[in-house]
Amino acid sequence: MRVLFIGGTGIISSASTALAAERGIDLTLLTRGRRAANLPTGVKTLAADIDDAATAASALHDASFDAVVDWIAFTPAQIERDLELFRGRTRQYIFISSASAYQKPATHYLITESTPLANPYWEYSRNKIACEDRLLKAYRDEGFPITIVRPSLTYGETQIALAVNSWAKSYTVVDRMRRGKKVIVPGDGSSLWVITHNTDFAKGLVGLLGHEQAIGQAFHITTDEVMTWDQFYRIVGAAAGVEPQLVHIASDFIGACLPEALGGLIGDKAVSVVFDNSKIKRFVPGYCATTPFGQGIRRTLAWFDADPARKQVDAEANAKWDKLIDAYERGARGALRSFQS
Repeated sequence: MRVLFIGGTGIISSASTALAAERGIDLTLLTRGRRAANLPTGVKTLAADIDDAATAASALHDASFDAVVDWIAFTPAQIERDLELFRGRTRQYIFISSASAYQKPATHYLITESTPLANPYWEYSRNKIACEDRLLKAYRDEGFPITIVRPSLTYGETQIALAVNSWAKSYTVVDRMRRGKKVIVPGDGSSLWVITHNTDFAKGLVGLLGHEQAIGQAFHITTDEVMTWDQFYRIVGAAAGVEPQLVHIASDFIGACLPEALGGLIGDKAVSVVFDNSKIKRFVPGYCATTPFGQGIRRTLAWFDADPARKQVDAEANAKWDKLIDAYERGARGALRSFQS
């Protein structure tokens, strides 16, 4: 089976690249060439900027594929680009959307693939919804062979995923824990969530490659391990060898002080989610997430601890969080004094 990944070296996609190679898939990555080192044996690369249509078309030449996966499309304009590039040259086009596209607030606690898509809080999610809408139109009007995949929060060896953290320098939250500094948990810490290991996500994604019955379908692929945010933070702390100092702050308050965080909280991580994974299990027999968060995060911290150069800290985020915590605690003390008087 000939497969093209547009991207393929990120947190989520790298695990799928490794598993596809392990299963003997003839895999090519179309990348800008910046992060394509240390690829699994047999994986080929094409160096091109997918956003430069002429260069991408030249690099692809007349190649055709059994499946194309675009890991890095975020806007309808990029979907139009892909439709132009891959009409008639792939039997399946997989769009990596986002589970954050699901209705916020949800009208039912259990999220299935038929849960409405509506997120008024986060532009990122609205763009993903618009991409899905355009692809569904292409499927209906011209038979373009789409499959939509919606990952939720996913981590791997190089990424520590928590509700309030720096994505680019994710060791930051562990650095705070180890220095005895407070770390922020949205709400009261009791919201339910799932954090999926990238190797588990890969089992579902690779199982959909070339799957004819998946054409026209949408899937989310997550773990079935559901925990509260307090549990996630304490598991990370235990893996780091410390008891984390948690401070619970309402998401509305966080968003008012740090507007850039509002979409990712109210539009995603602050809202309880429980995913029904029965559909991916029907289409990919044997799919099961087998990496408990406690086990996976220990491997992640071992990777960071193996090389001090990996322990990069986001000073700007730290300063904002310190200021936010101070403002919240001063306000709480003032309110307490007001009521006591």
